[in-house]
Amino acid sequence: MQKIVLTGGGTAGHIYPALAIAELLEKEFELHYIGSNGMEKEILAKYKNITFHEIESVKLERKLTLKNLTIPFKLFKSIRRSKKILKQISPVAIFSKGGYVALPVVIAGRKLKISIVSHESDLTMGLANKIILRFCDYMCTAFEETSKVSPKCIWTGQPIRREVLNGDKTRLSFYKNLDHKKKNLLVVGGSSGAGFLNKIVKENLNELCEKFNVIHICGKNKLENIKHKNYYPFEYAHNIGDFLNLSDLVISRAGSGAINEFLALQKPMLLIPLSKNCSRGDQIENAKLFHRLGHAEYLEEENFDKSKLFDKLDNLIELSEKNEKKLKKSVKIDICDHICDVIKKSIAKKDNAN
Repeated sequence: MQKIVLTGGGTAGHIYPALAIAELLEKEFELHYIGSNGMEKEILAKYKNITFHEIESVKLERKLTLKNLTIPFKLFKSIRRSKKILKQISPVAIFSKGGYVALPVVIAGRKLKISIVSHESDLTMGLANKIILRFCDYMCTAFEETSKVSPKCIWTGQPIRREVLNGDKTRLSFYKNLDHKKKNLLVVGGSSGAGFLNKIVKENLNELCEKFNVIHICGKNKLENIKHKNYYPFEYAHNIGDFLNLSDLVISRAGSGAINEFLALQKPMLLIPLSKNCSRGDQIENAKLFHRLGHAEYLEEENFDKSKLFDKLDNLIELSEKNEKKLKKSVKIDICDHICDVIKKSIAKKDNAN
């Protein structure tokens, strides 16, 4: 059986889309994953059909710091390690989901003349994927606008796992305890949680719980001892599909992976993107695009106030039924199939060249 290597990491948004592709590839290929000793290793431990290989992730600093002096040496070490692993596996292709850990794998793969397909989730490319674009055969994109960056880019949409699409709210242990006369508001801060969103919930809990059942994914080690009749806090949702199946509205950051999952499930969403003070501004661009297309309301962290929060939530409730047909039309289908076809196209192109 031919082999394919998956890579990418740093956040769940880099890992789970790769695993969505793995669900299709495993039918035809032996799968391996190259990642760091971080979130990738923890998540991949549950996937017995994928062999995990560890390398050191080298983060590229945008600012001029003393750390920059060590980057070339660490990167060279990771490229050499990746090259050794790839020679042992001898894959026909690499699928990269981006993130700094993917960079040495892609560079090593290009040196070994392996087919490489990458994927960009955000509207604007991060630094790692800007570099990866030079080495890959094709780069799939979540957004149509991003695909115009290079002839190598192909608009496919964002891959989403089956377990997200096939959620079942009745599997949730607290489902029967909910006030079924209220709408269910899911507040989710991503795989690492979001301190600002947690603060919003805490400071407005009474008012939120008057209107909604509040289901709050607050992040690992961020669970507080706060009790309220209609408040259901959790550190992490391993079965996020079940939580999304339950929700009527979602408040979230604006990472592309998450917001495309909400769109696929036609969930009205209020997006509060990471500010430019602690990001490159990609989430702000994602949120503005979704708002412009009518998929979401959004609030910027710097301009947040309580009255705006409840006004936006009221707008979502009013517009959710009107926008249902529009949301359905916006959802691309067969995304994973399309990306797998691109990977196979890349393999065939390499075979023909040889």
